[in-house]
Amino acid sequence: MSSTVVPCLRYRDASRMIEWLCINLGFEKRLLVPGKDKDVGHAELTLGDGMVMIGAEADDDYGQLLTTPQKTGGLQTQTIWIRVDDADRIYSRVVESGADIVRAIDDAPYGGREFACRDPEGHVWNVGTYDPWKAAS
Repeated sequence: MSSTVVPCLRYRDASRMIEWLCINLGFEKRLLVPGKDKDVGHAELTLGDGMVMIGAEADDDYGQLLTTPQKTGGLQTQTIWIRVDDADRIYSRVVESGADIVRAIDDAPYGGREFACRDPEGHVWNVGTYDPWKAAS
């Protein structure tokens, strides 16, 4: 059995954010499980071989371990990197969506093109063409 890492995020409006992630970053819905108050209890979104799990912000045991960027003044304890084939195309979509660009698209010193943005609820996403798996070999 192989292992992998799957980031998990909570959002105030998970349904809206799932749509944003699919339209702007290219994720595809794999699984949507309803939660309380008609929002999403659990969702799995895929991008190539990667996945993120999304859920609505909740005052449950797991929710006590997490907070949202709005509650920390925008500070992050982690960010997510997604590798794409065409960072410029994704960048254009994200800019058009009105997302906060925290690092404009540019050539990275270690290869590839990349940018960073905040999604509408403040999570930071790094997007670029650099492939750390290929660079390590």
